[in-house]
Amino acid sequence: MSFKRVMFASTAAAVLAACSSVPYAQREAQRTAAYEAAAGAPVSSFHFFTPLWSWEPLGTDEVAIYTRPREAWLLDVPGCNQLPFASAIGLTSNMNQVSVNFDKVLTGHGQFPCTITRIRPIDVARLKALQQEQRQIQAQPREPARD
Repeated sequence: MSFKRVMFASTAAAVLAACSSVPYAQREAQRTAAYEAAAGAPVSSFHFFTPLWSWEPLGTDEVAIYTRPREAWLLDVPGCNQLPFASAIGLTSNMNQVSVNFDKVLTGHGQFPCTITRIRPIDVARLKALQQEQRQIQAQPREPARD
């Protein structure tokens, strides 16, 4: 890829990011609040069969793990500073079981593993409904132009 194309793509991405009407911190807070609202009561463990379906970091203290398209878990990992910057993660498990205070989230080679201190199941259907509500806009008609 030529230098001009790279510069154009990065400039376009920066302009599009700047066009968002909702500040980044507010979007992050809304996203985390939706996961918190959809999370159930804490459990001591869950079954985990590799590969991991998907994951989403929620700051440095929480991560949402999707083990299947409709099965997700909210893991508390306090002080996991590399989590927001990780391009991939892993989970430790014992006999396909991820347990509180025993298993860890791995964020990369040379990084300290992050201990899982709490596990909560996520109601994925409820999460999607909450996220859809957050996407609703309140449109108002424009006032007629005055000449």
